[in-house]
Amino acid sequence: MNGAPGQSAAGAALRIGLVAGEASGDQLGAALIDALRARAPNLECFGVAGPKMVAAGCDAWASAEELAVMGLTEVLRHLPRLLRLRRMLVARFLEARPHVFVGIDAPEFNLGLAARLKARGLATVQYVSPQVWAWRQGRVRTIAQSCDLILCLLPFEPEFYARHGVQALFVGHPLADQIPLIIDRAGARRTLRLDENATIVALLPGSRVGEAERLGTDFALAAAWIAQQRPGVEFIAPMATAAVRRVFERQVAAAYPRIRLLDGRAREALAACNAAIVTSGTATLETLLSKRPMVVAYRFAAPTAFVARRFGLVKAKFMAQPNLLAGRALVPELLQEQVTPAALGAALLRELDDPVREQMLAKEFARIHEQLRCDGAERAADAILECAGWAARCA
Repeated sequence: MNGAPGQSAAGAALRIGLVAGEASGDQLGAALIDALRARAPNLECFGVAGPKMVAAGCDAWASAEELAVMGLTEVLRHLPRLLRLRRMLVARFLEARPHVFVGIDAPEFNLGLAARLKARGLATVQYVSPQVWAWRQGRVRTIAQSCDLILCLLPFEPEFYARHGVQALFVGHPLADQIPLIIDRAGARRTLRLDENATIVALLPGSRVGEAERLGTDFALAAAWIAQQRPGVEFIAPMATAAVRRVFERQVAAAYPRIRLLDGRAREALAACNAAIVTSGTATLETLLSKRPMVVAYRFAAPTAFVARRFGLVKAKFMAQPNLLAGRALVPELLQEQVTPAALGAALLRELDDPVREQMLAKEFARIHEQLRCDGAERAADAILECAGWAARCA
């Protein structure tokens, strides 16, 4: 190889276009940028980014929070803004001509963008598979037209894509690399200034404002219900963004003001707690990796739920990532009208009161952690460099 690693003989920069959706995509994107820069020191990356990606050196044309929209009907009121954003990005990426475009999560937005860029000759990668195996499976027919490669975080996903002729690679989950196998609960409690002997419950009402609006009041009232049944339990709630905090603060003030809100710090909160009530999504995986019992909840907006049920769009047996990864009902999950304060609270107390089950969960969570712990960001970076043809340029 001639020249420094990741550079051509002429020292040209590797240019990567990135579009990340919301807090979880920002976290994945930051780890990916670090891994890419280790291989290509002259890296230039630009696109839609959150604060962690910006800190890692990404030039943000727009904020990742702009894509924090989920659901069939919820997208409609944001559609004009999202279409304007996509037109702007198409124009800017075609002008910048990155060696590869990488969409990080946010598949409803990124796959349409990738299709337009691929049609104009750019290499395209989707990092984090859409849950196409779970619902709206017909989307798989369009994914190959949009992406040269799908980078999967879950080990069962490439087999599904292979059946449909789509190139996909399991790379593992960077969170599994970042979170230690052994969790230091006492250290986390000292950091957060929590009583080392208290029973602590963490509440994670979602990373999107819409999720917090639909679930936050039930989470706060569940805390009040638990406190009535079990005086002395303490509650902490790490907030994914300032916007989510504003929503949840109002709900907490009206329902149960004795919940301590944290700005970020989800990892420390999960390490410190005894159990958690968590909105379905990446936070359930983070709770699993923290080896903590959990109750998982999710509520779509009513029109989205109606459409999904009416047309049978949901194919997966489970919503929660721990259950998907285990292939069985490992943790309780409550959906739609099942989500009530009493149901959440009762399910959480059952988790707290069963030490045998807690040991079983810890063992199963550790097994899954090992399965996902395979240098995810590094493997993703290598696959992206290959897709960009960068290895050939540096040979």
